Amino acid sequence: MASPIATLGGDQAYSFPAARLQQTLNDPSKTPLVVVACGSFSPITHMHLRMFEMAVDHVKQNMSDVYEVVGGYMSPVSDRYNKAGLASAAHRVRMCELACEQTSDWLMVDHWEAVQTEYQPTAVVLDHIAHEINTVLGGISVSGLTPDEKKPACVMLLGGSDLLQTMSQPGVWSMPDLDHILGNYGIFVIERSGSSVADALAPLREWSEEIGKEWVGNIHIVRQLIANDISSTRIRQFLRWGMSVHYLLPSVVIEYLREHGLYREEPPNTKGKEKADSAAPAVGAAGAT
Repeated sequence: MASPIATLGGDQAYSFPAARLQQTLNDPSKTPLVVVACGSFSPITHMHLRMFEMAVDHVKQNMSDVYEVVGGYMSPVSDRYNKAGLASAAHRVRMCELACEQTSDWLMVDHWEAVQTEYQPTAVVLDHIAHEINTVLGGISVSGLTPDEKKPACVMLLGGSDLLQTMSQPGVWSMPDLDHILGNYGIFVIERSGSSVADALAPLREWSEEIGKEWVGNIHIVRQLIANDISSTRIRQFLRWGMSVHYLLPSVVIEYLREHGLYREEPPNTKGKEKADSAAPAVGAAGAT
């Protein structure tokens, strides 16, 4: 396998991935929808992949009169996101690519965020993907009409309820970023055990009303019918302890971890105990620098 370090470069080497993007709507009356997950993916797990499938099911069951999902993107954070246990962006991007190639026929990995020399807030990443699809590509073609007729895709963020909780904590996210994400894009929130969606929604509703906006209507709660609490933090711990991670993440990712010896040692400055994911600023938050 080629070295992953060679696969990432600056903007000159960047090309937006669109090979799996559905270029034409099956139903011309609907709005094309693209789902985007930003995160560390250190490493990617089956839970990350399942989140996309749950979001698609939610759209089919609750929003199919309006939307048609045409694509899904993972956007791993850059090395500028300071967090204990974070493997290099090159490794994390490659693991995501391998997982998508092995397990999915529609998910893609956009490495634009990963190659940036400065940390990029989630709002900027969503702007980037919307620009690539709607401006550079011109949108999604409408079937049954002239080939040149296209519709702009709606881009929505995908995350867990723990992400929504950070959004409801004063000072973690900037108000302009919250307004941009929740007002202009929207978010699918996957329920997770130990995170109260209702508690997180209350302050967000209050803040949006104070500025005369309606955010809550753009927050789509996705129920977990089968509980899945796999986390990258636990995976890293298992690897350091020499425990099996089979069936918790794709086999091709396990092989990659083995080949490159990732997560076998304690991350620096944790004194034998890695900080929980929630200890670091939320990906995309104002405090994540």
